[in-house]
Amino acid sequence: MNMEGYGAIALGMGGASMAYDNGTAAMMNNPATLAMMDEGANLDLALGFLAPQVGSSDGGTTNRSSADFFGGPAFGWVRKHDGLLFGIGVYGQGGMGAEYGSDSIFSNPAKQPVSPGLVNRSEVSVGRMILPLAYEVSPNLKIGGSLDYVWAGMDLKMAINGASFMQMAGGASPMASASGPMVGAFGGIIGAAPGQIGAVNWGYFDFSNQNDFTGQAVGTGYAGKIGFTYKLDSKTTIGATYHSKTRLDDLEAQDATVSFNVDINGGPANLLIPVSGKMTVKDFQWPDTYGMGIAYEASERWMLAADYKRINWKAVMKDFRMEFTPAGNVGMAAGFNGLPMNVTFYQEWDDQHVVMLGAAYRMTDALTLRGGINMANNPVPDKYLHYLFPATIENHVTAGIGYVTGKRSHLDLAFSYAPKVTATSGATGITTSHEQTNGQLVYSTHF
Repeated sequence: MNMEGYGAIALGMGGASMAYDNGTAAMMNNPATLAMMDEGANLDLALGFLAPQVGSSDGGTTNRSSADFFGGPAFGWVRKHDGLLFGIGVYGQGGMGAEYGSDSIFSNPAKQPVSPGLVNRSEVSVGRMILPLAYEVSPNLKIGGSLDYVWAGMDLKMAINGASFMQMAGGASPMASASGPMVGAFGGIIGAAPGQIGAVNWGYFDFSNQNDFTGQAVGTGYAGKIGFTYKLDSKTTIGATYHSKTRLDDLEAQDATVSFNVDINGGPANLLIPVSGKMTVKDFQWPDTYGMGIAYEASERWMLAADYKRINWKAVMKDFRMEFTPAGNVGMAAGFNGLPMNVTFYQEWDDQHVVMLGAAYRMTDALTLRGGINMANNPVPDKYLHYLFPATIENHVTAGIGYVTGKRSHLDLAFSYAPKVTATSGATGITTSHEQTNGQLVYSTHF
């Protein structure tokens, strides 16, 4: 879910950013490198895009996710005076998502003669408004940190066949569990008597606003970063940073629905029972991260950089927990009002280890060429892989250019490509593939 590079300069360098000046995007990388900037003010205006290509296969049929393009702006402004730098910036942290339409292999979970045409969709997005502070202690030593206001949004439309839901309720599912008073009340109306539910065909979780920038379930909080750089000699600089785990409130969606398609004994077949209420995503957090790196000015034209980053997913992605509290229902659903249901999807992510290597070549005084690679392990175990949470990308190849457009301005452009990763869920047998192309364009001015 983490982006491979923040800012077009760093993205072009494979994401490496710990020990050289990479613009105001450094407030997402190592804030200490901000102190490498010249005295005065700097403004960066950015546009970026993510173009994931995700597909899933089941029973010999493959569908492609239609969530194949996400775009958004970012900006950073900083001012340095007498070695002290402060500023503000807004940057996207990362996320993931997929969408399978009303005719996909997931749209008819009970394989009914007439498909209900259920859309399956997920979207997770996290962003930050950042207040950085950096200081040039000496010509060799720079320190920095930031206070980050963090927001997160989430949409989810997920269909589950009836047998899987009953396994979840009975504690027998290898993927998830469902518990709480609502589950108990639901179980109480399942039986053989007339008027009781004879079978659950499918269930459907639904909270989604179709907004490209915010999710239906939202939460806010804070985090922080610290870092330093030290110049070992005239050509070599090292740097390191620590990004804290976020402290986000639970994400809440007030207008959520959990629907059940059931057979009623002695009554109409395939009766739909929609239950309205509030969905709360419990303790969704972005992990803490450690990063370190080195930059080496090999010549007047060549600069090389190498970073290592550890992203501690294991501490925050053990599971994905939701609490649904029904309210305001009438008819058959009225008996669920006020009875919460707790749903847990097992995740058990591994920590992610990322190696970033980059090079920059100053071809002329105006033009700089960049290239890099970004190598990481897939943190998502195959056992719990879900087709709506395809955060399986491992490696990236990146390239970029920088061009001086004036005495005080320049443009930087970068692209990355992540080769396809294919994995099969050990619990469901569904195979999901994911490859991706990303890009960033940044206009920078100094004044």
